[in-house]
Amino acid sequence: MRVQLEGITVLSNDVSRLAGFYRDVLGFKVVMEESHYVEFVNDGIRLAICSKPLMADNTNGHYSFVEERRGQAFELNFQCESPEAVRDIYHDIVSKGATSITEPKSMSWGHTTGFFADPDGNIHSLFAINPIAKHED
Repeated sequence: MRVQLEGITVLSNDVSRLAGFYRDVLGFKVVMEESHYVEFVNDGIRLAICSKPLMADNTNGHYSFVEERRGQAFELNFQCESPEAVRDIYHDIVSKGATSITEPKSMSWGHTTGFFADPDGNIHSLFAINPIAKHED
């Protein structure tokens, strides 16, 4: 049996604030908006934000949706077309309200990567694969 990841749902106590960040700062287009659930248009994997109280109702009050979250639970990775695009987009989204965590820089694994946080404190990355330097003989 094989399963396929179809979507990611981010849980929040303030759906409208977090959805506003993903819409206004990151540029995601809303396809469905309710008071406790917002879903965005996205090629590939569906991205949605859902209220923790609604998920608690759906799971018979499971404790994980009632307790306050502590620490990083997930990271979204946004690929850009070039290292320059990473820098430009990073500074643009920080100017619009994202929290700067680490400025974009060239990493040992061959990417230019910058880390930022959304309004709920979830830390995400923007990255681009670094071009391979051509050696001249």
